[in-house]
Amino acid sequence: MLELKSYLQDEWQSGSGDGATLFNPANGEAIARASTTGLDLGAALSFARKEGGPALRELSFAQRGEILTGLSKAIHSHRSELLEISTLNTGTTLKDSKFDIDGATGTLAAYGALGAELGERTFLLDGDGLQVGRSPRFHGQHIQVPLRGVAIHINAFNFPAWGFAEKLACSFLAGMPALTKPATGTSLPSHRIAEIVVDSGLCPAGSWSFLCGSVGDLLSHTTAQDVVAFTGSAQTARKIRSQDRIVEQSVRVNAEADSLNAMVIGPDVEPGSDTWDLFIRELTREITQKSGQKCTATRRVFLPPNLIDPAVEALRESLAEFPAGLPTDDSVRMGPLSTPDQYPDVVEGLRQLAGVAEIAIGSIPDGDGANGALIEPVVFVCKDPARASLVHELEVFGPCCTLMPYSGDPIQGGEMVARANGCLVATSYSDDLSFCRELLFELAPWNGRVLLGSKRIAEHSTGPGIVLPQLVHGGPGRAGGGLELGGLRGLKLYMQTCAVQGSRPMIEKILDA
Repeated sequence: MLELKSYLQDEWQSGSGDGATLFNPANGEAIARASTTGLDLGAALSFARKEGGPALRELSFAQRGEILTGLSKAIHSHRSELLEISTLNTGTTLKDSKFDIDGATGTLAAYGALGAELGERTFLLDGDGLQVGRSPRFHGQHIQVPLRGVAIHINAFNFPAWGFAEKLACSFLAGMPALTKPATGTSLPSHRIAEIVVDSGLCPAGSWSFLCGSVGDLLSHTTAQDVVAFTGSAQTARKIRSQDRIVEQSVRVNAEADSLNAMVIGPDVEPGSDTWDLFIRELTREITQKSGQKCTATRRVFLPPNLIDPAVEALRESLAEFPAGLPTDDSVRMGPLSTPDQYPDVVEGLRQLAGVAEIAIGSIPDGDGANGALIEPVVFVCKDPARASLVHELEVFGPCCTLMPYSGDPIQGGEMVARANGCLVATSYSDDLSFCRELLFELAPWNGRVLLGSKRIAEHSTGPGIVLPQLVHGGPGRAGGGLELGGLRGLKLYMQTCAVQGSRPMIEKILDA
């Protein structure tokens, strides 16, 4: 069986013991093992701080950008191999594997281009300089400089490539060394990418580390200059934030957690219209893409009562075009869940939802998923979402969603979305400007991103499920309260904002402003 190693202190290292087993979720076959037992994680972080940090900080933004561009090209050159590995370990179809791998290379390339735009500086000016006294000579200027620690990236199981890239791109460009820790169960694609990164020779010594297996005591070695960026469950996010060392050292923690993302359909939308077809097409994608295992997938849909039945019929027809099965079958358009151990959790979640909502499409499967974690799409209808609190609290991380009626009033629609206590993304579908305006400002406080779907973008919309490097990714409340990407905004997590006061000529000469 394949042994997956970690890359620490610029060398490949193996943990002791059996460690964790990785499976092919399509048939339950064991394919690899990973262990971090016995690895000196404190030494690994110390090495990255002492060697990788200074090496990265010496480089300009443009030079760091060149590294990211080079990594994008190196990973892309192994695209076919990575697609096969992704299907083997995560159960994704070819199209869904491309979604992950191409998302990774595209994000690295985008931040490589941003580095070129930022040029030869090694720090950022934050706004204009200010007169802070009676005389213009007494001057103030905010700057942003890279922290002196390590960016610890703890990634989720559903995007072993893209998750790695979106965090690395920001921290690397900011000038901070990174340690990537993928979710163990789907770490085979991440491990191969790690080999590609190391073999490329592009990263300065100590600037990039890779931990494959349990996180162990890693976080107990953090300092005030380190950053932890986590993607996963809200429960795990709370555990990370409450660790003694994290609290004592005031370590920055950025979390992207659970999210019951929503769609709100305006009363002006008619079945068969361009906006209606856009809604059905994008909801179908959110249910089936990656088997519904995306943090940005839509879980709740609010429609005027008269549109519930037409939506069910349209979805029934649309979902029929996405047969589920073995991802290696060319006729299949939706594969199994990413790991077998998620199967019972998803099935139990579907059963709980069935207690407060009716199943309109699909059924709840039997079995334990040991020989294949395949679950076909399930669409619920909850007729009284104001009283069924569970639909706003329970996220079933699989191919399902719940349709619910609302009055058509944008304020009520926003209030229903807000019942989930914070989401990554919400979508409205309407061509009514006044409806969209009012709904937007109801949704914005509760969502990290809002997509305004309409007939004008029907041919161009990427849908709510795609995270773009130019726009922020994260959300308030239950969604974790974090922020990633967003172009230049993504660098702020890894930099310290400092107010510099003094003589204006001196400050301007020092900063070359």
